[in-house]
Amino acid sequence: MFVRIVKMSFHSKHIAAFLEMFEEKKQLIRNSDGNKLLELYQDKNNPEIFFTYSYWEHESDLENYKNSELFLKTWKQTKTYFNDKPQAWSVDKKVSLQ
Repeated sequence: MFVRIVKMSFHSKHIAAFLEMFEEKKQLIRNSDGNKLLELYQDKNNPEIFFTYSYWEHESDLENYKNSELFLKTWKQTKTYFNDKPQAWSVDKKVSLQ
């Protein structure tokens, strides 16, 4: 299992539209093959910055999602809200304590 972290920065005027879109799409994303967890975070000091954390069973599952119509349409819409270039990392989880 690995984690995909995406940092996105939005124009303030588009935050509500992004959150509405995320609300509509989150269950579809979460139900994608191989997706084990989906989380959305908002920076405490800069409300224009958001992070998604998505946990995937295999890298091929993420690649299949990134090539899906769901992702392509969602990402196309999301990009119109950005005020800065997004950043993304794929990381292996080493430790998790609960």
